[in-house]
Amino acid sequence: MSMRSRYIALALGVLLLGLIGFMSPLTFAQSPAPQTSQPTAVLFENVRIFDGTAEQLSAPSNVLVVGNQIETIDTRPFPIPAGSDLTRINGEGRVLMPGLIDAHTHLFMETSTQEELEAGAGSPELLFRKAEENATAMLLRGFTSVRDVAGPVFELKRSIDRGDVVGPRIWPSGAMISQTSGHGDFREVEELPRTPMSPLSPAEEIGVSAIADGVPEVLRRSREQLMRGASQIKLAAGGGVASAHDPIDVSEYTEAEFKAAVDVAENWNTYVAVHAYTDKAIQTALRAGVKSIEHGQLMGEETAQMIAEKGAWLSMQPFLDDEDRNPYPEGSANRARQLMVAEGTDRAYNLAKKYNIKTAWGTDTLFNPQGSPRQGAKLAKMVRWYTPAEVLKMATSTNADLLAMSGPRNPYDGKLGVVEEGALADLLLVNGDPLENIQLIEDPAANFLVIMKDGIMYKNRLG
Repeated sequence: MSMRSRYIALALGVLLLGLIGFMSPLTFAQSPAPQTSQPTAVLFENVRIFDGTAEQLSAPSNVLVVGNQIETIDTRPFPIPAGSDLTRINGEGRVLMPGLIDAHTHLFMETSTQEELEAGAGSPELLFRKAEENATAMLLRGFTSVRDVAGPVFELKRSIDRGDVVGPRIWPSGAMISQTSGHGDFREVEELPRTPMSPLSPAEEIGVSAIADGVPEVLRRSREQLMRGASQIKLAAGGGVASAHDPIDVSEYTEAEFKAAVDVAENWNTYVAVHAYTDKAIQTALRAGVKSIEHGQLMGEETAQMIAEKGAWLSMQPFLDDEDRNPYPEGSANRARQLMVAEGTDRAYNLAKKYNIKTAWGTDTLFNPQGSPRQGAKLAKMVRWYTPAEVLKMATSTNADLLAMSGPRNPYDGKLGVVEEGALADLLLVNGDPLENIQLIEDPAANFLVIMKDGIMYKNRLG
């Protein structure tokens, strides 16, 4: 099945959903709604805290959440606010930590296989309900915030923020902006050449990608994503594993085109992230002012130095040739490129450590329903390069720093990724010590006893 066929199916789904009122909130029976009567205050007693930054746990402490913020942290008992509807949770020495953050997700495309995307033309609501289910499952795995870096998730985000759907906070990029023949161009060759009268491709129609060539088109497409609610802009700077037309060594966009997107983002007080693996793609983007490199597994030492000198981010994923790889047929061009990237992962992480690059963590799961539930396992495997404390810091306070780069386009007020007074109450109570046994996060159903987002408990096995 071709990428074009898949996106035609999706486009038909979107059009039909528009006819039946897609813009109204979609709900589904499997989505666990928060408790109808939430307490105004929650007291976590006798917990040891991983605060998102320290290398060790705190002494036994008490943490008071009032509304959606952490109000008080103390090793001593303290007065409870008068008139509050208080819930007490005795941690019995368990670990309280910040909610986890995934900096590279595709909520719409993670849990639908290519066959299901094709079948979506006959059952269009299925695809959107699967995205909702994916969001709910992600929150119940302890991921309270995600950055979605390509896909039509604006309405899903709004539904979550309204409380109609259960899911994490979302920082959306909207459509990934791509040149003709680039990583986001899913058209068939027979559809060329494009003329001023040509319709949008199916992938563009639904908001997975936006094809733009030249400075004026890059300006327009970048502004369109911001108009739709993007918190940051995403461009494709080079070939990729899943690409339909461009080999992985190909560099895409000129420095002037990147600079156009950067100018738009800076005018909106946010930043540009780019999909890029190779030295030339990364360096061209950096010279134009791009602030976040997604992937980077094929970079060399000079490029790593340049990332560090520019103060840019490296948003990487632990791509290895293991059970967590995205599915591609053996012998295919996609599989060959996948192996090339996997071989570069060790070198890239070692360079990131050598040059003290600001490094974020994400998953980048695509078309793989079996891969999404292993989100925590993909984080735990980072101990191949980092200590457990460094891994958990990366998935909490470090990733939160990347999210905060959106500045005024940040859709959520408040501090995330830490357990400290005044921070937003996105919290996990872990049945054990993840600094000693990071594998605990691989089984959130068993080991995350309380999951709280914005002061609301979506799971409480101790209540």
